[in-house]
Amino acid sequence: MPAFDLQRRLVAEALGTCLLVATVVGSGIMADTLTDDTALALLGNTLATGAILVALITILGPISGAHFNPAVSLVFALKRDLPPRELGFYIAAQVVGGIAGTIVAHLMFDLPVIEASQKVRTGGSQWFSEWVATFGLVGVILAGIRFEQKSVAWLVGLYITAAYWFTASTSFANPAVALARSLTNTFSGIRPLDLPGFVIAEILGAVCALALMGWLLRQPSANT
Repeated sequence: MPAFDLQRRLVAEALGTCLLVATVVGSGIMADTLTDDTALALLGNTLATGAILVALITILGPISGAHFNPAVSLVFALKRDLPPRELGFYIAAQVVGGIAGTIVAHLMFDLPVIEASQKVRTGGSQWFSEWVATFGLVGVILAGIRFEQKSVAWLVGLYITAAYWFTASTSFANPAVALARSLTNTFSGIRPLDLPGFVIAEILGAVCALALMGWLLRQPSANT
C-alpha cells in the first residue's frame, strides 16, 4: 500500500468514487439532453467515463491505490495487498462517495437530489455481461500492475471504454457505482430491484479473475 495514513486513503477513495459517479451520471444526463440518438448518447457517456478514470487513477492512485470499486478492493484484500481489516472502511468510503457523486450530478442538472431509477436491467445476459465486465477489469488491473504499472490508468480507462460497447450491460463492473446509479432515474440508472443480480455477478467475476490471473501471472520456478 502507498505510504499514506488510512484517513487520507479513505478520503481519496471517497473523492475518486464521487467524481467517477458524477461523471457517469452527469455525462449521461448531458448526452441524453443533447441528442435523441441512443448510440450517440452512449458514446458521449463512454468517452467521459474512460477519460475521468485515467485522470482519477493517475492523481489518486499514489494515495489510496485508486480502487473506487468494492470488487477491486476485495481482490486486493484477498491478495493481502490491502490489509483485510481495512476492507470494510474502503468499501464504506466508496459507497458514500458514489452516492455523493449521484447527488452532485443531480444538483448540477437541477434534478431531485435522489430519485430511484426505473430503468430495467435484469436477466441472465445482463448478469453474465457484468461477470465478463468485472472479470476483464480485474484481469487488466492485475496484469497491468505486473507488466506496465505506469500505464494502469490508461489500461483501465481504455478497457472500460471498450467494455461499455461490447457488454450488454454497458459494463458497470463496480458494486458501489451500481448502487449509486440505482439512485438516479436518468440515462445511466438501474432499478434498485435489479441491483443484487449485478452486485453478485460483479463479485463473482472479480474473484474468478483473481483465481485465473493468480495462476497465469505466477513466476515460473527455477526448476521449470
